[in-house]
Amino acid sequence: MAQKPSLSQDQYSAKGSTRESRIPNGIANSAKNKPRDYTSDGVADNDIFMLPASDFQLLGLLTAIAALVRLFRIYQPSSVVFDEVHFGGFASKYIKGRFFMDVHPPLAKLLLTLAGWLAGFDGNFDFKDIGKDYVEPGVPYVAMRLLPALMGVMTIPTIFLTLKATGCRTMTAAMGAGLIIFENGLLTQSRLILLDSPLIIFTAFTALAWTCFTNQHEQGPEKAFDASWWFWLVATGLGLGATVSVKWVGLFTIAWVGSLTLVQLWVLLGDTTTVTPRRLLKHFLARLFCLVVIPLTFYLGLFAVHFICLVNPGDGDGFMSSEFQATLNSKAMQDVPADVVLGSRVSIRHHNTHGGYLHSHNHMYPTGSKQQQITLYPHKDENNVWLLENQTQPEGLDGPIKGSKAWDIGEPIHIRDKTVLRLLHTVTDRRLHSHDVRPPVSEADWQNEASAYGYEGFEGDANDYFRVEIVKSLSDGTAAKDRVRTIETKFRLIHIMTGCALFSHKVKLPDWGFEQQEVTCAKQGTLPNSIWYVEQNEHPLLGADAEKVNYKNPGFLGKFWELQKVMWTTNAGLVESHAWDSRPPSWPVLRRGINFWGKDRRQIYLIGNPIIWWSSTAAVGIYIVFKVLSVLRWQRGFKDYENINFKRFDYEIGTSVLGWAFHYFPFFLMQRQLFLHHYFPALYFAIIALCQVYDFATNRIAALGLRDRPAVGRSGIAIFLAISIVAFTLYAPLSYGNRWTQSACNKVKILNTWDFDCSVFPKEMSQYSASAPSAANAAQTAAPVAPGPSGQGSQDWNVTPQPAEEPFVSRSEKVEYRDQDGNILNEEQVKALEGKVSFETRYETRTRVIDADGKEVKDGPAEAEGVAPPHPDIERLPETAPELPEDDGRESPATASPEDDFSKEKSVEDADDGRPRPASEPSEATG
Repeated sequence: MAQKPSLSQDQYSAKGSTRESRIPNGIANSAKNKPRDYTSDGVADNDIFMLPASDFQLLGLLTAIAALVRLFRIYQPSSVVFDEVHFGGFASKYIKGRFFMDVHPPLAKLLLTLAGWLAGFDGNFDFKDIGKDYVEPGVPYVAMRLLPALMGVMTIPTIFLTLKATGCRTMTAAMGAGLIIFENGLLTQSRLILLDSPLIIFTAFTALAWTCFTNQHEQGPEKAFDASWWFWLVATGLGLGATVSVKWVGLFTIAWVGSLTLVQLWVLLGDTTTVTPRRLLKHFLARLFCLVVIPLTFYLGLFAVHFICLVNPGDGDGFMSSEFQATLNSKAMQDVPADVVLGSRVSIRHHNTHGGYLHSHNHMYPTGSKQQQITLYPHKDENNVWLLENQTQPEGLDGPIKGSKAWDIGEPIHIRDKTVLRLLHTVTDRRLHSHDVRPPVSEADWQNEASAYGYEGFEGDANDYFRVEIVKSLSDGTAAKDRVRTIETKFRLIHIMTGCALFSHKVKLPDWGFEQQEVTCAKQGTLPNSIWYVEQNEHPLLGADAEKVNYKNPGFLGKFWELQKVMWTTNAGLVESHAWDSRPPSWPVLRRGINFWGKDRRQIYLIGNPIIWWSSTAAVGIYIVFKVLSVLRWQRGFKDYENINFKRFDYEIGTSVLGWAFHYFPFFLMQRQLFLHHYFPALYFAIIALCQVYDFATNRIAALGLRDRPAVGRSGIAIFLAISIVAFTLYAPLSYGNRWTQSACNKVKILNTWDFDCSVFPKEMSQYSASAPSAANAAQTAAPVAPGPSGQGSQDWNVTPQPAEEPFVSRSEKVEYRDQDGNILNEEQVKALEGKVSFETRYETRTRVIDADGKEVKDGPAEAEGVAPPHPDIERLPETAPELPEDDGRESPATASPEDDFSKEKSVEDADDGRPRPASEPSEATG
């Protein structure tokens, strides 16, 4: 006699029923009773909108607990933590409209900016250093932290509903939600101004939507193309678009959904009974639109918003091409004469590094020839102007015409290929010069120094001569290949005496060169790094009727595609080691974490809950062993897949493990810096797999004897959650930045590779300062504190303590005026600029304190002890932008040079002191 299949009670309470009768062990009764269409065996309608009221009540309780855990003392620490340096800084730039370059798409950063803006953030705080105080400047950091915290809270109902959509019992779904609530690593990431919490919630939402759609699909043709089917398919597409718009890790989620979509289409192709070719095409087009067109449109739309917000020049525009930069306010230029002639006053721009103009200033090299410096400077400036002279003066009635204005009369003389020129720096009256002297920084034998040499009236010498070589493959238009034309012609400047080419690359000069980009004359320099073009061009003989040119507007798609290439190149370039990086093999076993913040004898260290991590890893291992054995048994002729539970175990848990694999194994292919938090999306799928394994073991597999003993399954969940909560509590001081002691710290340091520093904590709780202030007034959005008897806010001993009532050595006020590069202006310079520029006011407070003996306390290295190094995901490269591939010379890496050039560039980059700093500073990313 046929009986019901071995499904959970929750499944039978849901809408719908299975489509065939089976014997108790879940084995199909006969082949003739199997579905005649693509309906899957053993599937019920797990519609999450039809859950009983008790499930929603439990869901509300779990969400409330999650909110308490995530929002508990979210105002601490009241200073910048780890990558808040970068993502908080991006919010400032969005509000100011200043263009920046980041390796991640804009969605999460826009949401963080919106949260800060709604809370009154004006963008004047720079988030420059880890440990920088939020309270005194009045930064609404709590509101900005609330956004990722609330997204972390929403992950709890999302995993609950996802597990219910897979057919798990309510208690199993509650276990999954509990594991997310009390996972220390996810907690830490969700309480700070970071991107990982938005990434996790959008990944989780995508998994929920796809699981619900899959459930609809597996119920067969009668569910296809109905409202619920379309709803979840569209939701999946929106989830994919949102996930990939936070981080490119979302591409792994797209790969997961895409692979399962191919499986569905393959099954549909095999159903010749109900799926006609026309209907198969309809299935394909529906998935194509929802899973490709919708995510792509969403992604493009976010970048449109990104470009609308960032309309002003900023410290990231140096990564972009001149055409891109010309679309920014104040970067656009007027049309300029097309033809470059002798006597033209020009600014010459380096083509490959997008960075800078050929520049000189009245400062000398400290070594070598000690002549005037030649650099690349990223901003428009009068020191970028050069006058193009012939190698001899023009002849007049009385002989050669003297002076730099000799070419301002007569007919214009075009500068053609092979023309020999002298380049006169108009401000200092010195000419571009080179000789067989090693540069002060790049001292390789194949590099010669480039300098400016001479004085007003000096006729120069043979070392001032440079030959123009037009690079026809990169020049735009027939005329630009024959003679030098503004913007359109790309050329090299070859030094006549030595044969070297004027060259620049990713090397900065030291402080004496104002950290501007080095310019040399290279005998073996690569083609891309020795290419230049004229951007500005003026000449008295080229009047208003002269042919004009300007940069071509790349349009939205051109800007979008260029930015994607720069993001990819920059991301791939993050290959150097970092103090807290780790490799993928260490993540599933939680080998080490990341030091986020350390101050006032407290520490925030990103570490997961070991009980949850190791259990979820074990669940993945169980499935892998199961799959290997099942394949071996299938090859030997066993009929395991005729058992419905066996088949459902393989498919349902296999789907989750596949999600884990797609979000984990691709990192093995990456050479860039990687960190523990890169494992979080994979961890989410591993936790789902753990819950599914437990649900099958206690509810669906009759052979284990637990299906008929629900109390045992519930008890197991209670015990496992209790152990997880205990572990969570033990490591909570590292997640919240609470007080701790050395002994308590050492007791829970299970692995030697867990490198949080227990010595930063005091031996006794009493050693914490009794004068720690409350964080009640940390920001206008901070949690309120009830007033005490004195009317003051009660003290909260878990808030980062601040020095209280320290005696002042002195207090003084001083006003300084600085230009955009930080140079101090004197009174005469300020007076000359009045009415021409606007001044922005910034306040800075510096406090000097004394100890009990009256000695001044220096806040130097000791204060920085325990501070986490900056995260490299947004760390700017040296001053130049990433080099983009080009044709005819660009095909080779743009920074490729002889071996010693590689070594030199690496040595300069390695010299960075690694101190915490914003993602982009005005002096960076402008090359």
